[in-house]
Amino acid sequence: MEHPLKKLVTKYKNDNIGIYSCCSANELVIEAALERAKETNSIVLIESTANQVNQYGGYTNMTPKDFMEFVTKKASEINIDMQQIILGGDHLGPLTFTSDNEEIAMQKASELIRQYVLAGFTKIHIDTSMKVASDDPNIRLSDEIIANRAAILASVAQNSYKERLKTVPDAIEPIYIIGSEVPIPGGSLQNNNDMQITKADDLDHTIKAFEKAFIDHGVKDAYDNVIGIVVQPGVEEKDDGCVEYDRNKAKELMAAIDKYDNLIYEGHSTDYQTKIKLKELVEDKVKILKVGPALTFAMREGLFSLAYIEKELYKNTNKQTSDLIEKLEKRMLSDDKYWHKHYFGSIDEIAFKCKYSFSDRIRYYMVDKQIQDAINILFDNLKDGIPLNLLSQFMPIQYTKVREKTLANTPNALVKDRIKNCIDEYLYATQQHLIK
Repeated sequence: MEHPLKKLVTKYKNDNIGIYSCCSANELVIEAALERAKETNSIVLIESTANQVNQYGGYTNMTPKDFMEFVTKKASEINIDMQQIILGGDHLGPLTFTSDNEEIAMQKASELIRQYVLAGFTKIHIDTSMKVASDDPNIRLSDEIIANRAAILASVAQNSYKERLKTVPDAIEPIYIIGSEVPIPGGSLQNNNDMQITKADDLDHTIKAFEKAFIDHGVKDAYDNVIGIVVQPGVEEKDDGCVEYDRNKAKELMAAIDKYDNLIYEGHSTDYQTKIKLKELVEDKVKILKVGPALTFAMREGLFSLAYIEKELYKNTNKQTSDLIEKLEKRMLSDDKYWHKHYFGSIDEIAFKCKYSFSDRIRYYMVDKQIQDAINILFDNLKDGIPLNLLSQFMPIQYTKVREKTLANTPNALVKDRIKNCIDEYLYATQQHLIK
């Protein structure tokens, strides 16, 4: 059976149709994405990143097999057909092994790819654009080195697919995303006001380098399943906004993909673009729109709104409250592991960014048991419903839906609907319900 995403190239490349990729391992985000796909009768693409999910557990404590089982269980609970769900692996390569030399890093990356394919992930983003310990820190990695490492991992993926066929005879063959100018997962570490859009000549050189490397490594079959390439079209989130897509500046790059009938663009860091900008990206052949931080940012907004409601309801009582906002701030300031390369300034400025930055490093701390316990207390305290006047004050969009009886007045439903507000921007832009 043909992979559904191949249709973005073979059938919809010249139409204004694409798909958004939910790049998150957060439970509420996954539930919201699955529910919205069921409600709109559309395909949903869910991707876990190598630092979220890997053979060592990642920061979610899930292996690829665990994540597959997690999504499958959620799909069963929501009663959505698994045929509507595509699972992908994002930034699969040496991302979390860059402190190792090339030999060890590639061994670990190979096992990572192997586990993803064996678990049933069918969209594989091979990302070898980052340097490892044995690479010269002062010299840019050449396209040839990046492509050669990618071809090695593609060979592992193809062999793993053949292994999977032994137990799942109707398993869909993986499709691949490649590229050398890949935005850093989790957000840029530098000032991105002077962002450089990928040059058309660089695109051509990259594609030729990857094609040659795949053929040289005997995986022409894998190259035939490459459907997309990651480029920098000029988008990236910032602490207090984003670099918006400017199609005029990207005109040359967008025209360059037209000569490759078998390829489309995959756009990373499309978070916080307006739905109009997202639609322009799809029209300009960026058919896969990756979004991650914006989804968990919306979730955080929903949770904080509920926390403020909780404070108003119980501030003059002896009721135990969640203190979710305070606990999150304390937890993040006591452990800077996930934000020290991203947030700068005074103590007060950093504390503000920890809570409200669009780069949303807060998502890494949501899996902490203390934070999960706080969320459970919050949801339990509000389980009987929220007074409409407070709901109108803190969640006005959801208030209207509750009044119209299209949304349940429960904490879980309210937070997920806030996430769906973000998802709907992408559904508007991609029209992915038309993919059949």
